[in-house]
Amino acid sequence: MRVPRIAITAGEPAGIGPDILLMIAQDSWAAELVAIADEDMLERRASMLGLPITFRRFDPKRKPTPHRSSNLTILHTKLSEKERLGILNVANAHYVLNTINLAIEGCKFGDFSAMVTGPVQKSIICDAGFDFSGHTEFIAEKVGAEHPVMLLITEKLKVALATTHLPLADVPEAITKNGLIKTLQTLDSGLKSLFHISKPTIGVLALNPHAGENGNLGSEEINIIKPAIDEMLDLGLSLEGPLPADTAFHDKNIAKMHAYLAMYHDQGLPVIKFSGFGKAANVTLGLPFVRSSVDHGTALNLAGSGAASPDSLRVALDFAIKHVTY
Repeated sequence: MRVPRIAITAGEPAGIGPDILLMIAQDSWAAELVAIADEDMLERRASMLGLPITFRRFDPKRKPTPHRSSNLTILHTKLSEKERLGILNVANAHYVLNTINLAIEGCKFGDFSAMVTGPVQKSIICDAGFDFSGHTEFIAEKVGAEHPVMLLITEKLKVALATTHLPLADVPEAITKNGLIKTLQTLDSGLKSLFHISKPTIGVLALNPHAGENGNLGSEEINIIKPAIDEMLDLGLSLEGPLPADTAFHDKNIAKMHAYLAMYHDQGLPVIKFSGFGKAANVTLGLPFVRSSVDHGTALNLAGSGAASPDSLRVALDFAIKHVTY
């Protein structure tokens, strides 16, 4: 069988991304892992954490081999300035974006089978003058993906988002019938292709409390969400909703849903993180290749301490290996 080659970005250098990357490198994997990061930075962090590591430089012409414990293939990408643990530096924002771009380009041109991304700090990237709302949107723009969908997965639950990183005040205007239709189509297709669910049932959450109370607590359910659901039902999708968000996730509903579509970030993510924080992964649907990520942030206060958990990165990497495209 062909050995997949997975690109892994180390994320924000001042945070725990390098730590958890080095931690999972201590295990053996059925794929070649290619760390996209500053080699000197990883060496410093490995020494600090007491983790043995041997690097070899990435060569796209070399045949991929399974990852061996404490060895790591690296695509060296130089930091702008030496990292200071727990302290963000706008000078390194370009470095962070460069690591993501290298992973994207490698996936586009076949050097990598999939990409896994470490946690980044959106605020410092924006402070550096870049328009960056998150990995999902950034990667989609780079590859020309018209309608990416963020899907969070745990062992028991899958939750996709109709809108991602928006201020709450901007959410209602961002929810449109056409947008929901595209999101539902992408989600349905992804559940079939990646998770091999022949007829996925998707629970579509309402935006307003009590699903709008027949228009008394908001009209989005009547004017936008329900019409989008009805149109997709006519095309053969299996959907339920709009479901009041406060009761949507009780056990009986979860048992019959293959996935949920939440209307905004903090409607869906608290549930998924309660379900399995640190053991969830973020998957982007609608891309021409597999991309997964951790379910957490940079945890600047834990950088270099050895206290960060690599479990979410393990889940994300395991997902990527199992669902690679060649």
